[in-house]
Amino acid sequence: MNEAAMDPSNLLCHLEDILDSDPHIDEVGFIHPMQFAAFNEEGHSGSGPQLTDEITRKPVRDSSSHTFFWHNKHKLGISTIVLVPLYRAAKDAFLDAYKRYRMLRDSQLKKDETLENNALTCLPSLLDTMEKEVMRHSKALLLLSCDFGTAWNARKLIVSKKLLSPMFTDELLLSALVLSYSPKSERAWSHRRWVIKMIAGNGANIQEVVERESELVKTLAENSKMNYRAWSHRCWLVSYMSDSQVLLELQSSRDWAGLHVADNSCFHYRSRLLLRMIENLRHSNDSDGFSGAEFHQKWKEELDWVGMLIKRYVGREALWLHRRFLSLVWMKHLAIDDQCGFIKDEITLSQSSTIIPDNDYGDYQAQATYSATYIMWLAKQMPMSFGVELRKSSHYEALKLLVGNVGKSCLWDSTTSIFELCDR
Repeated sequence: MNEAAMDPSNLLCHLEDILDSDPHIDEVGFIHPMQFAAFNEEGHSGSGPQLTDEITRKPVRDSSSHTFFWHNKHKLGISTIVLVPLYRAAKDAFLDAYKRYRMLRDSQLKKDETLENNALTCLPSLLDTMEKEVMRHSKALLLLSCDFGTAWNARKLIVSKKLLSPMFTDELLLSALVLSYSPKSERAWSHRRWVIKMIAGNGANIQEVVERESELVKTLAENSKMNYRAWSHRCWLVSYMSDSQVLLELQSSRDWAGLHVADNSCFHYRSRLLLRMIENLRHSNDSDGFSGAEFHQKWKEELDWVGMLIKRYVGREALWLHRRFLSLVWMKHLAIDDQCGFIKDEITLSQSSTIIPDNDYGDYQAQATYSATYIMWLAKQMPMSFGVELRKSSHYEALKLLVGNVGKSCLWDSTTSIFELCDR
């Protein structure tokens, strides 16, 4: 293998040229050397990086880049054999450029008297050159090491100085590219939130950004199960949503949640949307905003839908936890409406969920346990109303036996002691 081709500085130059030549790369991956032949055969005509000769403006095919980098249709593959030397070269280049940039920046801020007037007049152009170099090297470095915090912070420093809309867009594209191979990178998600705050602070149309962000989270959630960081980011976005976007998100996320009933993150997101509706009801006087009746209808639809999922998908704790949230909403905001109907519906649901068929399917046992603990929790929250109705029902004795069988007798004792206090 050609030693020049394996030279780390050459590899870094090739990678950065690819990134510069195609700013719309939306996915990056790391490929075993044995796979390169197959990739090149599939797309031979466009498999190499689209580098350009500055004089002829014709595509240039470099043997080393063709061997270690695969670039086609806005997708980028990097050979695993060069990751270590490439990372070291990118790290050294970035740190060196960042050090020189800070020195120049400090000189400009302090107006160092040791510098001649000619040197001071050249500082802005030198700074601009160094900023481009820092941004170029940091981009390559972050694709190789997404948690390199100094590189993210360097980009923040330069972007916050410029405050240009195209730079904000570039930062969102870069972090999305990092998330394509590391969807749980906290640094990348944090950087996106910082960029969105900057966009919102500059008076841009934040609603369009929020819509694209929500779609990104949906895509990453499909490819990376139980992605808590992605869903937390989506919950954070709710504070920037308009009333219409909240309703749209509540509707669009319903189908996804119905197909991923074990993923509590999506149900937590739906909870955040409902809480946003409550906040808007309290503080908004806009005639186009939510009405109390509309929120009550949404809550009722959510309660019925979750009840249907509980019966269809047995033993899914996330569904019972979301049911608790909906019950809390009812107690705090809707308890004046149809108390008897709500209490009877919950007892009926619990009765149907505590039936354990005579088989070895463990989910039925889990369903009965979740149902019992939910009802006992609800009785604790509402001892004067729910507790009275529960003790009247035929389900009371069966519930006592079930709670004892699953080793939660202490829960039963603490709940019944509250009942006794209320009776005095």
